[in-house]
Amino acid sequence: MEKHHYNVDINWNQDRKGMMCSPELASSNSITANCIEVATPPDFLKGMPNIWSPEHLFTASVSSCLMTTFLAIAENSKLDFSGFSCKSKGVMERVDGKYLMTEVILEPTVTIKDEKDRERAEKILQKSEAACLISNSIKSKVTMEVSIKIDA
Repeated sequence: MEKHHYNVDINWNQDRKGMMCSPELASSNSITANCIEVATPPDFLKGMPNIWSPEHLFTASVSSCLMTTFLAIAENSKLDFSGFSCKSKGVMERVDGKYLMTEVILEPTVTIKDEKDRERAEKILQKSEAACLISNSIKSKVTMEVSIKIDA
């Protein structure tokens, strides 16, 4: 497979806040249509609440990669499911004087249509986590607490 590139542009606005955009995601109507405001999280001095932080984006990257990988593997495996959701928690700690995202805890829930698919759905989730390119690219520990529901 050839190399792929993903471009992101960041521009500082004020205080500890900026705007993050990707030229690849810009719509023809507006260059800023798909931009997100990013800031230092409120855990840090002069951090800002209610704005996406790098720590949130890091956690979201792992979680969204699990979802997209699951969707591809489930489709290829012809798993009959009716829902996917995932709560995730990124854990930041100070280690040897540096802040690190030490762990990402994923809590995926897959809703299946038939109990007979429970074990297969769990295996597909495990395979998805193992194949997720973001999880494979980071040094943080990634753990999963899987939940399978039956569509009522």
